[in-house]
Amino acid sequence: MNWRDYIVSTPDILRGKPRIQGTRIPVSLILGYLASEYSYKSILQEFPDLSQEHILACLNYARDLASFETIAS
Repeated sequence: MNWRDYIVSTPDILRGKPRIQGTRIPVSLILGYLASEYSYKSILQEFPDLSQEHILACLNYARDLASFETIAS
């Protein structure tokens, strides 16, 4: 899965925060629900416009951010 197919960031919506494409639901909100031990099923009930693929895209996005490396100067 490529999270870029599901997550977008545009300066005119949510001040550029990453969000689920076609919604105003920020990725950080979904990750917060997951961190609070909500199940996929609970999240999908709370946000009927989402799919399991959206949740997985959020996790893949977070994984890519966590693996980002910078070179110390």
